[in-house]
Amino acid sequence: MGSARVHYRTFGCKANQYDTERMRQRLEVGLATGVPATLDDADLCVINTCTVTNRADADARRYIRRVGRRNPDAEVVVAGCSAALRAREYRAMDGVSAVVEGHDPAAVLAAASRALGPRRGGLVQMGTRATLERTHMEAVGAGVLRHRAGATRGWLKVQDGCDRKCAFCATRLARGRSRSRHPDRVVAEARVLARSHPELVVTGVHIGHYGRDLDPPSSLTALVRRLLDEVPGPRLRLGSIEATEIDDPMVDLMATSGGRLAPHLHMPLQSGADPVLRRMRRWHTREQYRRRALEIAASVGSVGLGADIITGFPGETSADHARTVSLVEELPFTYLHVFPYSPRDGTVAAGLSGPVAQRVSRERGRELRALADEKGTRYASRRGGAEVEVVMEGTGGTALTGDYLRVAVESARRPDPLVLHRGRLSSDGTGVRIDAATSDTLNQTGTTVPGDANGQETDIGAERPA
Repeated sequence: MGSARVHYRTFGCKANQYDTERMRQRLEVGLATGVPATLDDADLCVINTCTVTNRADADARRYIRRVGRRNPDAEVVVAGCSAALRAREYRAMDGVSAVVEGHDPAAVLAAASRALGPRRGGLVQMGTRATLERTHMEAVGAGVLRHRAGATRGWLKVQDGCDRKCAFCATRLARGRSRSRHPDRVVAEARVLARSHPELVVTGVHIGHYGRDLDPPSSLTALVRRLLDEVPGPRLRLGSIEATEIDDPMVDLMATSGGRLAPHLHMPLQSGADPVLRRMRRWHTREQYRRRALEIAASVGSVGLGADIITGFPGETSADHARTVSLVEELPFTYLHVFPYSPRDGTVAAGLSGPVAQRVSRERGRELRALADEKGTRYASRRGGAEVEVVMEGTGGTALTGDYLRVAVESARRPDPLVLHRGRLSSDGTGVRIDAATSDTLNQTGTTVPGDANGQETDIGAERPA
């Protein structure tokens, strides 16, 4: 049959995107793949699912049906968080060859091998089962990821799973308990990724708990300090992290690293009203979050600050929403990710009383997004004229600053996507003029410019950033 042509579709967060890259890497070796494939010409379609919202589940099912219409001869392997919780539903879908209940690349390889094998002697409908217990116990990132295909920013996954029990979250049900990668393995992977990515994003499901399960115990701050010391070149950026889990030494690193640790934090808030936070089973109060956000902003200075907020959580009153709005108005947020509440099977919140009408939830979301857009515009304007370091976003015409401003690029020549570039922001902070002579060249030994021809699609519409 020759080399298998594989197309990848990823739904959800950075942790899921990292897991897809591990799957790709495993299949490239185990199946001699690597031939770029579009959906229409693929022999195999690997779909990595997300379950953070009902929409995420529905989008995955919709995509499977789309594969069946456009390429009915393709084998389909479904994996990821939604597959871990709804394996039976996916197995019952027409065209699904195998379901992997989790993110284990070895299980995906086994499923793909069996699905493609019958092409020599007839198709057999089958289901490959990587049990939740096995998925939850596997070593996190057992292999070293070489690169993130088609991207200039590399994901560096340092842990998986979560020990918190937020009432609304199904991700922890799919991912299991928190498990940390050994710091030596993380540093080794970062060194490899740094060859082809000028920025590395430290990601996971709950990175604030990194190191608690290691022997001896460690911390995220200790890991980041090692990365800054032992992996020269790339800018580091923290993925989503809880406000109450950012310690003072981490803030000091961000304030004193000269931009090596990007001045940007995404700190999930979910609500600015204590009654809602209690019903959500969050472990912080409104005031604890408020105080920590203001302390960080005062220490770091110009900092990109984002948050997740859920509108319409069961029992949320108009007064609760007003408290959230007032907190957003007060804090120096530069952007928000706002989601209407979506009940998830198996979660505590699914059984709560006091449902909020979807119309009301959507209206509250629109108000918060409009407020966030206004605050983001004001922040960018205040940053106008500043000198910044940016990383190109692929080969397009936009770049990302350390404080998470997405800016249009003006340059005399096409900027190299494999290096960090220095430039000056426009007066309104929406553009950057790059002086190629001042760019910082990274170690590019043995690397190629990341392309877009690797047969991967990513849907981050339902993403909780990680």
